[in-house]
Amino acid sequence: ESFFQKVLELKNIPRQGWKNKLDIDDVESVADHSYSTAMMSMVLSDLEGLDTEKIIKMALLHDLAESVVGDITPDKIKGERKINIENKAMIQILENLPSNVSQQYIVLWNDFQKNSSKEANLLHEIDKLEMAFQAKFYLDEGISKEKLRSFFKTANNEIRNKQLRDILSSILE
Repeated sequence: ESFFQKVLELKNIPRQGWKNKLDIDDVESVADHSYSTAMMSMVLSDLEGLDTEKIIKMALLHDLAESVVGDITPDKIKGERKINIENKAMIQILENLPSNVSQQYIVLWNDFQKNSSKEANLLHEIDKLEMAFQAKFYLDEGISKEKLRSFFKTANNEIRNKQLRDILSSILE
C-alpha cells in the first residue's frame, strides 16, 4: 500500500481513549487529532522560537503508526512493547517512500519517541494540551465532567511549559 493510503486510513481510526471512557460512538479520529496538534504546534513553536518546520513534520508523523496498529491506549500495552510495535509499523509505512525522504522522517519519529529535542518535548506537551481542548469540547457537548476528569488530570500532570500551562488553565476555568 502507498504511504498516502496509510495517511488516509488515519481518518478511520477512532481515538480509543474517548471511545473507551465516554461511551459515545462518534469520537474524533486520529487524523482529526493530528491536524489540531500540528496547527497548535505551528503557532506554539513560533511563539517559543523553535524549529517550526521540524515540529510540524513531527506532529504530522507522531501518530501515523496508528494507521497500522490502531490507537493503543496506555492501559492495553505499555512502554517498550508499545514503542516496538509502533516502530515496526512506522518503518513499514515509510518504506514506501524514497529513502532520502523516509530517513528524514525516521529521524524525526525517533526524536519524538525518545523525546530528545526541544521540539519533541514541546510536542509531547502539546499532544496533552490538544487532548484537554478536545475534552473541553466534549464537556461543552454535554459529556459529564466525571467521565472527562482523567483526561484533564493527565494534561495537568504532564504539561510543564509555562505558556501551555497558561492555556490549560484557561480551558480548565
